[in-house]
Amino acid sequence: MQTKHYLTLIDAKFLLEQAYQYALAQNFNVSIAVVDDSGHLLAMKRMDGASPMTANLCLEKAKCSAISRRPSKLFEDLIKNGQMGFLTMHSFAGMLEGGEPILYQGQLVGAMGVSGVKSVQDAEIAQYAITQFLAQQL
Repeated sequence: MQTKHYLTLIDAKFLLEQAYQYALAQNFNVSIAVVDDSGHLLAMKRMDGASPMTANLCLEKAKCSAISRRPSKLFEDLIKNGQMGFLTMHSFAGMLEGGEPILYQGQLVGAMGVSGVKSVQDAEIAQYAITQFLAQQL
């Protein structure tokens, strides 16, 4: 039997708070989702002023990242480079930059998705929160 690490609700709240504080400091209005390793929602926050559309998109980016165990940008790049077949995949609706996997000791424990600003900034917010989370695990 192996030990499986997983995100707790306290972990998800920490990740949300880190992303929220980073977005506030940058004057970004975004929606943020944290999902478990199977892509199911653990916690979510839509900041004041964030478009309603971002609430769904952040969740889809997080799901895509969790299910694939890769940053969602990978799929955006594949599509941009002509791999249009990915557009027919119903299980991956969030194939835009801004979804980031959360890896702990080599295991996927969940993912974060952010939506509301430029895609590279969405990813930056998620990466910052994940870095802060992993630093506290040491």
